[in-house]
Amino acid sequence: MKGVNKTMINVGALTAKSKRLWDTSSMFIIFIILFIMLSLFVPYFLTVRNMIGLGLSVSMVGMVACTMLFCLASGDFDLSVENIVAFSGVTAAAVINSTGNVTLGIIIGMIAGGMIGLFNGLIIAKAGINALITTLAMSQIVRGLAFIVSGGQAQSIGNAGFFGLGNGLFLGVPNPIWITAICFVIFTVLIKSTTYGKNTLAIGGNQEAARLAGIHVDRIKIIIFTMQGFMAGFAGVVLASRMTSGQPNTSQGFSLDVISACVLGGVSLSGGVAPIMGAIVGVLIMGTVQNAMNLMNIPTFYQYIVRGAILLMAVMIDQFKQSNKKA
Repeated sequence: MKGVNKTMINVGALTAKSKRLWDTSSMFIIFIILFIMLSLFVPYFLTVRNMIGLGLSVSMVGMVACTMLFCLASGDFDLSVENIVAFSGVTAAAVINSTGNVTLGIIIGMIAGGMIGLFNGLIIAKAGINALITTLAMSQIVRGLAFIVSGGQAQSIGNAGFFGLGNGLFLGVPNPIWITAICFVIFTVLIKSTTYGKNTLAIGGNQEAARLAGIHVDRIKIIIFTMQGFMAGFAGVVLASRMTSGQPNTSQGFSLDVISACVLGGVSLSGGVAPIMGAIVGVLIMGTVQNAMNLMNIPTFYQYIVRGAILLMAVMIDQFKQSNKKA
């Protein structure tokens, strides 16, 4: 009898460990399986050239996912990032073309994004307006500003010194990949090892409880959205450098790609949960699927369906996890 009980305990412990492993590493396991399958069955997928291309394709989403993670962790999200990317890119291009100063163009492009983020944060935190409405409205305003600054046309950049930011190599790896990796390291430390990161998670878990505990909720939200604007602005500058021009029409649907990647990686839409390693895996899954579809010459309109399905799956996974926690 004792042996049976001991066996049952061991089985129960093993089941609990397996469940915990699946909860914490399920997306990573799925990514590894997906990567192996694509390497075996998709021609040219597992080549150095394609791996570099894959890294470049996820770099923009990865940069902005670092700060979107904080928005989601606090219980909010930002739908304006795609248009901040476009606006900052054309702003940087306009400044460089008018002054010939690359550094000034980069700084002004980032500040332009940061100011939009600051405005978002002030409206959400101080006016109490829902983040969905605020950032959706701001998205339209910023897209309009991008067209006004660019005159409705792509802004070609005449200073070749600017192109190294997005097209240069370090140790044979393109700069945007290095930049994304550095961003992930910085924001991993920020979310895991600082009071600011812990307070962000506390706000997402229970905003009123966080406020009663003495956390400056409004200030942290303003900082989060300002940081989001700066990062989206920087991503826009890097993209303009890669494209050698500022494009007011660029990055359509980018916001949902970033949110999908974060949620797919285990970041909760209801706030309070923000595993940055999960977000990295989510970014890689999104990019890998897109890359494989391009290699297989799948038409763009089918790709939209797949991307939408991934977003829906990410939300369903998040909902399922939340239901399990309540149970």
